[in-house]
Order: sequence, then C-alpha cells, then structure tokens
Amino acid sequence: MQSFYRKKTQIQFITYNMAKNKEVTVEEKLRALYDLQLIDSRVDEIKNVRGELPLEIEDLEDEIIGLNKRLSNLDEDVTNLKGEISDKKIVIEEAKALLKKYAEQQKKVRNNREFNSLSKESEYQELEIELAEKRIKEYKAKIEQKNEVIAATKENIAKQKDLLKHKSAELDDIMKDTVKEEELLLQKSDEYSELIDDHLLKAYKRIRATVKNGLAVVSIERGASGGSFFTIPPQRQVEIASRKKIITDEHSGRILVDGALAEEEKEKIDKLLS
Repeated sequence: MQSFYRKKTQIQFITYNMAKNKEVTVEEKLRALYDLQLIDSRVDEIKNVRGELPLEIEDLEDEIIGLNKRLSNLDEDVTNLKGEISDKKIVIEEAKALLKKYAEQQKKVRNNREFNSLSKESEYQELEIELAEKRIKEYKAKIEQKNEVIAATKENIAKQKDLLKHKSAELDDIMKDTVKEEELLLQKSDEYSELIDDHLLKAYKRIRATVKNGLAVVSIERGASGGSFFTIPPQRQVEIASRKKIITDEHSGRILVDGALAEEEKEKIDKLLS
C-alpha cells in the first residue's frame, strides 16, 4: 500500500513539473496579462469607491487617542494642583498654630530680646501664610483654566467619536457590498499572477505603478493606444494582432493587446466574476 501511494505521488510530481515546464505562448502570456489587468482594475474601482474613508477613519482614531492622552494629562495636572492646594492649607494651619503658640509665649517673656525674637518668628509665619494663600489662588486659577480646556477637549472627543461612528458606518455599508467581490478578485489576481513569469510580472507591476489609473495593459481602440490616444501605425497594429511578441506603447510604456483579444478576455472575466 505504501508503495502504491509513493508511485502515485511520483506520478503527480512528474505531471506537475510537465505542466510547469510547458512552453507558454506569447498569446497566452498576453491573455494572462490582460486578465490580470481587468481583475486589478476592478479592485482599483472598489478602492476608489471607498475613497479616502479608510485613511480618514485611521486619522480620526489617532486623533481621538491623542485627545484622550491629553485629557489624561490634564486630569493629572488638576489632581496635582489640588494636592498642592492641600499642602499649602496644611502650611497655613501649621503657621497659625505657631502664631498662637508665639502669642502665648510673648505673654510670659522676661525681656525685650525674647519678645523681639518671638515677634520675628510671628512675622515669618504670617509671611508663610500670605505666600501660601497667594499660591492657593494661583493654583485655583490654573485649575479653572485646565477645567475649561478639559471641557473643550471632552466636547472635541465626543464630536470626533460621532464623526468616526458616521464614517465607520459609511465604510461598513460599502464593505458589505464589495467585500466578497474584493476577496474573490484578490484571490483571482494571485492565481493569474502565478501564470505569468516573474520578469514579465515585475514589468507589469512597475508599469502599473507609474501610469495613470494603473493601466499597464491596454487594448488598441480606433487605431490608438488606450490611455494615451497616440495613433499606432498600421504595420505596428498588424504585429500586435499577430500576438507573436510583447509590444509596448512607445509613448506611455504600456503593454498593448489587440481589440479582439481584449473583448474575448473581458467576456471571460465577466462570466468568471458573475
């Protein structure tokens, strides 16, 4: 039994290599390239329908994260300022206690030197109280300012969250209509890419990245290259229609296919996707 499965695996491997090493004609390459272009163009259309929504949503999410971080820092600042106020109140209470103590001691002094010394200590504590009260006023003013910023920040967060919710719902509606189609298209794009040799696939991707609308493979329409509209000489058109070699448009660099091939592949891809 093991011998049977081993032979079966060997036969499958040989068959695979034979299929892989089969000579692919130029026409087959052109058809595969145009099929890939049709599929990728449809993916582009779907992405265009989504437009900038994914990026806008990402920016809003980042902005909300930043606003929440700012809000957290502001809350921390307010907490720290309230702590400073509590500390200053303790300083005031301690100074008042010392003032009361010094006042009692002044009643029992035996000479002017002791009285003056206690008076200086009392003056110092009064200055401590005055300075602490000043700082408390400053801290309260800062808290009031920060609370205003906190309120504005919370309002801004709520506004941005509503906008994010709206845009996310809008994107979800678009995705519901296109997600299955896009998954199928991307799967088919990978499948057709595997049918094209690496050198030609790299050229296709390079052209697609540099030309308008991502059209790397175009058909001849009314004697001109689709996308550039420069007239192609009749002899050149005959060469393209013969499908014997890969021909590019000298003006745009796009790969050219004849109209008949393009129509055949459009019908095939339409049936495939339907």
